[in-house]
Amino acid sequence: MANSTVTECKEYLFKVLVIGELGVGKTSLIKRYVHQLFSQHYRATIGVDFALKVINWDSKTLVRLQLWDIAGQERFGSMTRVYYREAVGAFIVFDMTRGSTFEAVSKWKHDLDSKVKLPNGRPIPVVLLANKCDQKKDSNGDNSSNMDQFCKESGFLGWFETSAKVKFQHHNGWKKNESL
Repeated sequence: MANSTVTECKEYLFKVLVIGELGVGKTSLIKRYVHQLFSQHYRATIGVDFALKVINWDSKTLVRLQLWDIAGQERFGSMTRVYYREAVGAFIVFDMTRGSTFEAVSKWKHDLDSKVKLPNGRPIPVVLLANKCDQKKDSNGDNSSNMDQFCKESGFLGWFETSAKVKFQHHNGWKKNESL
């Protein structure tokens, strides 16, 4: 009998939502992550758009991230429940240069928590993305502790400053900015 060295590959498909107010950069972040592209000129998403990112996690694991780009004006629309269905995680995005988009974060989180749950009944994990950090205005000190506290109180896993305009490289688990 011949030795068989067939390696079984496990594949996973995860639906991840990307939500937030109109114009915060959701589409730009997705295009950067999936296609390594950036453009200043995107039209507003109407309803929902999709992107697929395939990740070779290791030699035996393939992960397919199905990213659902939900239109910023959809929060109170009747379709969000349908869009959110079967999601296993979400990113809520706000624009660091527009305070009103941060004020809307709690409303998005509440909408999400009220419409989708994991199979065990718990809320889906959500990460907060503070987008457009490349345009950040001079701030009065470090807001990291305030953001950490907000995330803890609001049920977010955590938060990250992001920019679709700036390319991020990963090095030993740390992110390093590299201007385009």
